[in-house]
Amino acid sequence: MQNPTFLDKLSERIVADYGQDLPGITIVLPNKRARVFLLESLKKHITGTVFAPTITSIEDFVQEMAGIRSADPIELLFEFYNVYLGLTPADRQQPFENFANWAKTLLQDFNEIDRYLLEPHKVLKYIENIQEIEHWSVDIEKPTDMMMRHLEFYKLLPVYYDAFYAHLLTKGFGYQGLIYREAVANLSHFSNAYTGAKLVFAGFNALNAAEEKIIQHLLLENQARVYWDIDYVFLNDSYHDAGLFVRRFKKDWKQYAGNVFEWVVNEFDKQKDIHIIGTPKTVGQAKIAGKIIEDLKVEGHSLDKTALVLGEENLLIPVLYSLPENVGSLNITMGYSSRNNPAQILLQKLFKLHTNAINRNEKSYTLYYREVLDVLTHPLVEPYINARRLREVINGNNITFMSLQKLFEIQGEASDFFTLLFERWNATDVIGILSRISNILLALKSFLGNDHDEDKIAKAFVYSIFKVVNRLTNYAETHHHIGSLQVLYAIYKQVIDLAEVSFEGEPLSGLQIMGVLESRVLDFENVIITSMNEGKFPAGKSTNSFIPYDVKRELGLPTFKEKDAIYTYHFYHLLLRAKNIYLLYNTESEGLDAGEPSRFLTQLEIEKRAAHTITKKLYNAELPKKAYEPMEVAKTPLVVDRLKEIATVKGFSPSALTGYLRNPMQFYLQRILRISETDEVEESIALNTLGTIIHGALEELYKPTIGRFLTLQDIEGMEQQANKAVTDQFIAVYKEGEIKKGRNLLAFEVAKRNVNNFLKQEKKSLQDGEAIKLLALETKFERWLEHPLLPYPVLISGNIDRVEERNGKLRITDYKTGKVEKGNVTLKDWNGLTHEVKNDKIIQLLCYAFMYEPHAKALEIEAGIISFKNMRSGFMGFTYKGDGTEYNVINHEVLESFKEQLAVLICELLNADVPFKEELV
Repeated sequence: MQNPTFLDKLSERIVADYGQDLPGITIVLPNKRARVFLLESLKKHITGTVFAPTITSIEDFVQEMAGIRSADPIELLFEFYNVYLGLTPADRQQPFENFANWAKTLLQDFNEIDRYLLEPHKVLKYIENIQEIEHWSVDIEKPTDMMMRHLEFYKLLPVYYDAFYAHLLTKGFGYQGLIYREAVANLSHFSNAYTGAKLVFAGFNALNAAEEKIIQHLLLENQARVYWDIDYVFLNDSYHDAGLFVRRFKKDWKQYAGNVFEWVVNEFDKQKDIHIIGTPKTVGQAKIAGKIIEDLKVEGHSLDKTALVLGEENLLIPVLYSLPENVGSLNITMGYSSRNNPAQILLQKLFKLHTNAINRNEKSYTLYYREVLDVLTHPLVEPYINARRLREVINGNNITFMSLQKLFEIQGEASDFFTLLFERWNATDVIGILSRISNILLALKSFLGNDHDEDKIAKAFVYSIFKVVNRLTNYAETHHHIGSLQVLYAIYKQVIDLAEVSFEGEPLSGLQIMGVLESRVLDFENVIITSMNEGKFPAGKSTNSFIPYDVKRELGLPTFKEKDAIYTYHFYHLLLRAKNIYLLYNTESEGLDAGEPSRFLTQLEIEKRAAHTITKKLYNAELPKKAYEPMEVAKTPLVVDRLKEIATVKGFSPSALTGYLRNPMQFYLQRILRISETDEVEESIALNTLGTIIHGALEELYKPTIGRFLTLQDIEGMEQQANKAVTDQFIAVYKEGEIKKGRNLLAFEVAKRNVNNFLKQEKKSLQDGEAIKLLALETKFERWLEHPLLPYPVLISGNIDRVEERNGKLRITDYKTGKVEKGNVTLKDWNGLTHEVKNDKIIQLLCYAFMYEPHAKALEIEAGIISFKNMRSGFMGFTYKGDGTEYNVINHEVLESFKEQLAVLICELLNADVPFKEELV
């Protein structure tokens, strides 16, 4: 057989040694996944029909030996808490959420102690002594309460261990370490009772002390055989971590003193094409992996012999989107992470909404608009909730916070589904909350059909979360420690990782996509490995333990050194029988998913074998010469007709003309296509909203005085009404937006100050003897512009903030909430007036003057701006400084010069040959 894999070699030996006795043997493998591949390999070596041998994983085998089932981590945590409560005085007992923080770490340490068959009391006493030594410099005569509690905790560790161990034995389940210790204790009985032909252990690398003892005992009793898969390169190099464990087994196990050590192979020295490829970010790796697979397919390689090993599970979705269409069959051993499950995301949003509502005000149950909209617009909810009006009211009325009662009032006739989602949660009724969540998931199931793939997939997502909620319900009913919503949510976040959705696929054909651990025992001709960066492959150091590093080293417990050696074996085993190897890494050295290239890449280069060809490449995205190409839209006949409609019916406003000057594309979108911004809740008052409020307040204050001369008594009356006028405008414009705190309160105070400052300035003008007669406020004026450059008369139309007669002159005032300087309204040259964006305020003022001129009754006109951010400058009137002259009166000659420039701007706007071009800032 050409290029036999380890499982092919194993199958050949098993069939040769046991033949028709196959049903009597048990084959133990490192994981369950390899079982399917081994059965397929056995089929190739068997000619007739025979019952298959028993094939199991090491964990299942040890569980069977011990007669104890494995419990999940959350169940163990609850059982440990029961034991903890029984051992701890009531005044010292911690709530479950606090207990869980340290108990998870302690359970991991118990697990390691038992897996490595250490004397628990000795280890735990050792840790206690270390803690006491660490406090040697503190005055031991006067220990603090915190010190006493700290040392007391470590004194209690052996007590916790003994009580918890005994408790689990009575329950018949336990953690992995307990199961392994009990299996070792039961080893002789199992060995004496075993009636099978042979136990075959195959493909192992790192073994804990319990596994070592079990396998060695069975070897001594001649009940087992072991087949390793190690290359002589790794075995004979005393520094190579890929052989760290197997070297020790070969040296220390007395069974190998006079017996053959099987198998040491010579595969790594064979020809291999190794491609080390660097590219920025994880998505870049996904794209390159897809291209490699496409090239392998084109070159005639079988994808059945190709593995794509993901160093990080979050690469799965980008990889699936990057695969070429000609991939055909595909098998994914990794589950779809619950973090991306839409049903899980919905539950997270509901937890957030209701938890925050209770925390804000449990009585009124205050909801935040964004959290409400997040639920309403969720893809599993939106099609069935019928809440369009609710969203419109929230956005239209600027509602940021609302009571639960108000939410239901706005919705009107609420459906059962709406009620399920938003009805009040009782923070202490955990069973009721879980029941509500179950009903929500059942409602979603009823909405989804069986005719469309999308609905079937959505159902699978909902069902996976439904199972987790049922498990939580069982926990809550069995253990009464989940007493609040806070604890429930904390446990939910831990349990939800169990809600992976499996992919359907054919495990024996097509491209194999897997994680690192799933690749154990398997061999492929073409191997692509992603995320070859330090901290990813191998994984980074983690010290989540009460047992110090040096104690672990002394007692023989695994440290990061041993964990790195395990990764090293997995990595080199993937390469062992492969011919084409592609190793992808992230070149970014900064950022969340960044890191140095993996040490394995450097090791491959330094320890390069003669038959290996190593190629290094860097791929970077091709950057265009321009980051962004400005949009350009030609003026079609329909656009020209629309322009004519605006020019002759509604008219061009000064703001529309200056808007065109700033960005023609924005003019096209807003005026031609009539696309307006989506109505959204304005949490913080925008500048334009603030401007609208100030304009409105001044209009309401001054409206009673239109048509007569102002008096000091008028202004004094306005000063008394100013704050109320601003408040009324805030309510009218900002509707139900929050203005009593935060940034909006500051904006509210700024608006009041601006209005009051304006009135003070007006009062001073009257005190200085100026005569002010108000003629118009926020009034619309319009005038036709006729010019030889224009194809037809054009209407100029717009609102003028204020027109007054002041000391015998007409004054047109434009309010600006932003900052304006005198230079912004000073013109030095008429040429190019309408080509410079900086002249926008001059154009607006002259447009106002042009529109009002027919009503001026031969009075001199001046037009200017009052900037609320520059009140010290007062009224800043338009000024012309050119040709050695300076004047600020807008007379007929000024307007004629302006009309020439305005006609040029409008002519360009109406010209069908001049497209709308986007201006980039």
